[in-house]
Amino acid sequence: MSDQVTSETPPPPPPTGPTDQSRDHQGAVGNDWARTALWIGVVLILAGAGVYVFKSCRDLPVEVATKSGNAIREMGKAFADVASAFRRGTISTSFVSYATSVTNQQYLQFATLKQMELFTHTDAPTTGFGYIPLPEVVVEARAPVEYTYYLDLNGEWKFIVQDHVVYVQAPPIRFNKPAVDVSRLNYEVKKGYLKTSDATERLKSSITSLVTLKAKENIPLVKETARRQTADFVESWLVKSFTDGKIYAVKVYFPDEAQQFSLIQTNEVSRVPTP
Repeated sequence: MSDQVTSETPPPPPPTGPTDQSRDHQGAVGNDWARTALWIGVVLILAGAGVYVFKSCRDLPVEVATKSGNAIREMGKAFADVASAFRRGTISTSFVSYATSVTNQQYLQFATLKQMELFTHTDAPTTGFGYIPLPEVVVEARAPVEYTYYLDLNGEWKFIVQDHVVYVQAPPIRFNKPAVDVSRLNYEVKKGYLKTSDATERLKSSITSLVTLKAKENIPLVKETARRQTADFVESWLVKSFTDGKIYAVKVYFPDEAQQFSLIQTNEVSRVPTP
């Protein structure tokens, strides 16, 4: 029959998922991004390393120069001699710096005296408007007292070098507040029987001023100790601070001996000896 029906197979539907070509394209794009990220990371690492190397190369000469300069200064200080210190006018500064670093304070304590002190107070009371004298009252106080003597490192120190002798004029001798052992302080009425309590109270109130006066009176007793201790201290400073410090003797004077010290200044030909 001419009217024969022909059946044709319908075309397949279009693919809904990605095709092989698209998948290949996406894979290629992903690989390109990974390679790009990898190279960026490599470049950053290399750049950071370069900056570090550059900084190290830049700072190394500075550090070496600084350390070398410090070493040279230390060597120069170590090999300095007394004469050059006098030429630079730094010997007093050097001494005070050394002394304060050794003692860890501003004072050079050189002597302590412990004495049993006896203090006496005498009253001559009167009555009847002062016309009738009463029996005299004598009160004594006895106690151990400790006196400490020192030199002020920040005071005025003068130095003269002459014929391998360092002449030193130290500051005046000072003393701390005397320490009275009140636990062993005893009062005794030696004479009289009227108004002894008043006399005792007056003696108690005057003990502080009495021990201060006694501390001043004791200065001649510790003066030679101060001279010897100060000379030893200055000699130690010379030995530790200067290469030729051992060859110098030390003589110490105090402000009340300024006339003798001034004679050394007057007779001095040069403040700086020939090295």
